[in-house]
Amino acid sequence: MRRTFIRLTLCAVIGLLGVFIYSFSIGDDRNFQVIKNLDIFNAVYKELDMFYVDTINPEKTIQYGIEGMLSQTDPYTEYYPEDDKTLKEMTSGKFGGVGSYIRYYKERDRIVISEPNEDSPAAKAGLKAGDLILEVDGKPMTRDGDDPQDFMDRVSKSLRGDPETVCMVKVERPTLDGKGEIKEFKITRQTIKTIPVPYYAMVTDSIGFIYMTTFAVENCSKDIKKAIVELKQQGAKALVVDLRTNGGGLLGEAVNCVNFFVPKNQEIVVTKGKMRQATQAYKTTNEPMDLDIPIAVLVGGATASASEIFSGSLQDLDRAVIVGSRTFGKGLVQTIRPLPYNASMKVTTSKYYIPSGRCIQAIDYSKRNADGSIARVPDSLTNVFHTIGGREVRDGGGIRPDVEVKAEQLPNILYYLINDYIIFDYATRYCLKHSTVAPLEQFEITDEDYVDFKEMVKEKKFTYDRQSEAILKNLKEIAQFEGYMDDASEEFKALENKLTHNLDRDLDHFKKEIKSAIEDEVVKRYYYQRGGIVQQLKDDPDLKKAIEILNNPEEYRRILGK
Repeated sequence: MRRTFIRLTLCAVIGLLGVFIYSFSIGDDRNFQVIKNLDIFNAVYKELDMFYVDTINPEKTIQYGIEGMLSQTDPYTEYYPEDDKTLKEMTSGKFGGVGSYIRYYKERDRIVISEPNEDSPAAKAGLKAGDLILEVDGKPMTRDGDDPQDFMDRVSKSLRGDPETVCMVKVERPTLDGKGEIKEFKITRQTIKTIPVPYYAMVTDSIGFIYMTTFAVENCSKDIKKAIVELKQQGAKALVVDLRTNGGGLLGEAVNCVNFFVPKNQEIVVTKGKMRQATQAYKTTNEPMDLDIPIAVLVGGATASASEIFSGSLQDLDRAVIVGSRTFGKGLVQTIRPLPYNASMKVTTSKYYIPSGRCIQAIDYSKRNADGSIARVPDSLTNVFHTIGGREVRDGGGIRPDVEVKAEQLPNILYYLINDYIIFDYATRYCLKHSTVAPLEQFEITDEDYVDFKEMVKEKKFTYDRQSEAILKNLKEIAQFEGYMDDASEEFKALENKLTHNLDRDLDHFKKEIKSAIEDEVVKRYYYQRGGIVQQLKDDPDLKKAIEILNNPEEYRRILGK
């Protein structure tokens, strides 16, 4: 019946298109090309459906076609079929589930619990980081040929469901003897809410700190307002707003948050698109909370979209000092469009422009290289704009900080220790040995713990690629090709000896960075997301620089040109 319906629908569409063609003037070549190619698309599907040797799945085939079409636009234009709840969850910040992050665990080819949310059904039931998921509601959770991301999506979908429904989860819990222990948990799903402001506190006697992860939740501006009020009650005379992990969200919520610090009726964003309704100006609509409190905003490469509107607007209005590294550079606005049969589409309809008049979009998706790749706008092609006080700022390439803090280069060995789950596994072992740990502010991995970690690394026969060895090998090949090898062979041999792989040496040389990563992973097992944030702030160069600036009023005013 469904297949017959699709055939009839396609025939009706083709018939309508045939009539529609005549409504265009003969010279309207673009409209003709649109109708012509839609006609061809429908005809191709009809031929496949009728004559292809195997039966094709209409939903999958058409969806692949849609995805191919959207791949010619930008990564933010997406199609959502009727049963996909992603869009609703994104805009509401709520979904039904057990409340835990999961990851693909390559060593066992399973999905593992990586971090239960604090006070979530998963945490209350007893699930812990490191638990391997074996079954959900009696159904084995095995990869079955899926790629890791599809496997993870499938397990995630199994764990989600309507609030108050029961979910049975069977796991294998690691044990110190390595044999593992099979456990089963009965979990009642609940509404899981995204928390836009998971942490705020006083970082000095007079400076308040707000960590904001998203603008994607409706009315999330109320959360930051609450944080501002409470911090001021605790004595905050200046604020640090951390947006370094904030990927954006709702444009209106970003404007509402800017409104806390700038006057009513101030224009913050103008959107401009092809359609008249895509062009719109957004102004502040309320009286501000505080026009004078000094503000530093922390940004980085993951700061995008609405969080760039917040930080960029405060920069353009000379209202805050921006600290950190350059932001992502997303100056595009998406609109939700309804489609037939309860499907929907998120489509880029406009670009946004902040108070100086600049658009910070870093990539022009309409200009692709021959191989389909897209490059960022080079700095040499960006244009100069000016803040309200006359300071120079540039479009394209995101928000450039007023005070740039050079990002620390992570050692190569640390990348592999994280990527190969060595640090994750050690954190699991650490928790098996320690039922409790020191208070959050005092927690640290001891030298004795680090010796234990090194022993585990060797037990696992850990190896990793060294960039220096790869580059040296390449250089030798070039020297051989160009005829220099004979004269330089002794020098190459001496350099090879100095670059000999030595795991003990690397673990000791990068001890500080590796210990810090272990502490980040371990502390979340006891203090959840809040603990991870506090741990990372203990030795945070961006935060230190922000505090330094806010503690020096003359420097703060100088940076803002006041």
